[in-house]
Amino acid sequence: MNSPFCSNASPPMVVVGAGPAGVRAAQTLLRYGVRPIVIDEAALPGGQIYRQSPSPRGSARQRYGFEHKRAAAIHAAGDQLRAQADYRAQTAVWNAAPGLLDLVHADRLDVLPYSRLLIATGATDRILPFAGWVLPGVYSLGGAQIALKGQNCLLGPRIVFAGTGPLLYLVAYQYARAGGQVLAVLDSASTASQASAMPAMLSQPGTLAKGLYYLCWLRAHGVPVMHSADLIAALGDTRVEGVRARIDGAVRDFACDAVSVGYGLRAETQLADLLDCAFDFDAAQRAWLPQRDADGRASVEGVYLAGDGAGIAGAAYAELAGERSALAMLADSGIDVDLAQVRKLQRRQSALMRFRRGLDRAFPLPAMGADCDDSVIVCRCEEVRAGELRTAATRYAIDDLNRLKALTRICMGQCQGRMCQSGAAELLADCRKIPLSTVGRLRGQAPVKPLPLSALGTSRT
Repeated sequence: MNSPFCSNASPPMVVVGAGPAGVRAAQTLLRYGVRPIVIDEAALPGGQIYRQSPSPRGSARQRYGFEHKRAAAIHAAGDQLRAQADYRAQTAVWNAAPGLLDLVHADRLDVLPYSRLLIATGATDRILPFAGWVLPGVYSLGGAQIALKGQNCLLGPRIVFAGTGPLLYLVAYQYARAGGQVLAVLDSASTASQASAMPAMLSQPGTLAKGLYYLCWLRAHGVPVMHSADLIAALGDTRVEGVRARIDGAVRDFACDAVSVGYGLRAETQLADLLDCAFDFDAAQRAWLPQRDADGRASVEGVYLAGDGAGIAGAAYAELAGERSALAMLADSGIDVDLAQVRKLQRRQSALMRFRRGLDRAFPLPAMGADCDDSVIVCRCEEVRAGELRTAATRYAIDDLNRLKALTRICMGQCQGRMCQSGAAELLADCRKIPLSTVGRLRGQAPVKPLPLSALGTSRT
């Protein structure tokens, strides 16, 4: 390898996110003699999927299941970064501009210049609002998993899991193995859609076998797994006492103490948006995603994208994408990289992407439409209900999500639309009888993460 320098130029290369993509990217930069700055909101590397607790309980196998070896490898690589890179834990990027990032750490603000930036911010749960989803006892699938991994606690003794996607089965399995009473797994996807996707998913037989194992284990231990199950409501006055679902046309109630819900994952794209990266609508993921080339280059020079923050493809794919994007950063900086390794990464990514396309067919995202009652709160932060959105959209002939936001305050709260944007877009498209792709997307606004008042007026010394 031919590196013209052994330490960072000024300004440095920066990696945002220390999940699988960010860890492998930073590790690759170090291997070529470049010391990056790594920014991560968590205390320890691993991302959401391989989240570490400062005081872990139980074995790694108990926390990560079949993925415990992969998790251990990512954690080991993360330990290398903490020792050799400029690793900044518990630090959030709340604004981004060309060549500059605004950070907050320990209630203090800082400005970080960069020469090249890799955004590996991962994903969050995709939640579609339903009656009662604001009740205590309703959790996202990711939140349920964090409670189990990070704190070794269950959401409740009797739990119903609902939604769709591979994470639905994984978290239900993890809770049942941990001693939780899983009353039902309600999958909105049909058995027909999953059967039709089988040929594509056979491209990764090992991964498919894990998913089938979770399903078979749940059924073997008496957990009802129901398909074509649409969640109607969480029941209860002051907290969850049950859930109501429509299963093959029949309405059923399940008494429970908690419900965990998720419809796949949604890419975290706010930083790419603030940097004016171009976006395209992805029909399979029903979302706007930043444009990138095969090596992860965004439409803005010096900005790179990898991992689920650029499009949901899973942890294994994220590792490959992180390394490949780092190699592109190095090549664009005039550093000779191993082209044979680039081709190897490309082949492995192509194989994994075929499997990903199979998952998209197996677990299609349900559209939220007329069955969402007007009384349902869509935006929790601003307490905007479905009826208010429909009234505004109809009265003012609104076909654009940003205009709907301006008139109703939808997505103006602390979460900046992370929880409600998907539902609001689906609702607007259904109300106006237009394709989801035509309602547009909400533009990112700083701060993309809440800032403590104590941080205002401070700076790093």
